Amino acid sequence: MLSQMFSYEFIQRAFIGGVLVSLCAALLGVSLVLKRYSMIGDGLSHVSFGALSIAVACGFAPIKFAIPVVIVAAFLLLRLAENGKMRSDAAIAMVSASALAIGVIVTSLTTGLSTDVYSYMFGSILAMSKDDVVISVCLSAVVIVMFIFCYHKIFAVTFDENFSKATGVKVGNYNTLISIFTAITVVIGIKMMGAMLISSLIIFPALTSMRIFKSFISVTICSAILAVINFTIGLICSYVFSIPAGASVVVVNLAVFIIFGVVSAVKKRV
Repeated sequence: MLSQMFSYEFIQRAFIGGVLVSLCAALLGVSLVLKRYSMIGDGLSHVSFGALSIAVACGFAPIKFAIPVVIVAAFLLLRLAENGKMRSDAAIAMVSASALAIGVIVTSLTTGLSTDVYSYMFGSILAMSKDDVVISVCLSAVVIVMFIFCYHKIFAVTFDENFSKATGVKVGNYNTLISIFTAITVVIGIKMMGAMLISSLIIFPALTSMRIFKSFISVTICSAILAVINFTIGLICSYVFSIPAGASVVVVNLAVFIIFGVVSAVKKRV
């Protein structure tokens, strides 16, 4: 069954792109969850949907149009949170709802709920193109290299920004870098996971790992491994049971989260 499944080119593209996007989302998600900024993925996914809807309506290249728009949105959300003018959760909710509303209005006035727009909202296993796979490979390479060479700085910024500033770390630059990579990850992954579900790739692996592990490095490694395994299982279940890939991956993540929660509870009682 697996050999037949992976004989299809669209499955191969979905697997490569999805695994790499899941890996990037998991690595970035650890810092975002610990900084209580995990919902930025949900907010940026709605911004991405709005940008992609405008791109489809105007005939632009969707991904090339959406990436700079979502990066600007991520930068704006970061600045609002840093300046203290608005709470981060309030800023995310405001931007998220506004972008989603704009996307729905543009869609209703132009193309209607076309196949492209539907796949951006709910995800489609057929949506991952060769260009998306190339971008995913480049992104994952950059993110992994960034984590290896900047691990100690990211660790410091994640847990204590004030101390990091006092020791000369350019906190703003690292926060901006994480936001930009998160924005790009969301835009690439939205085609397969959908705007409604892409944030799960950021949140679930980190939260699941934290049920068992406590150190930053162990949580990061476990999150990366879980992200890859869960996506693979979800993709296989999607093919076997003919269900949407995005929803299948989320349900697998939920099941693993529950299993880790049970294991954690048992360990505490022993």
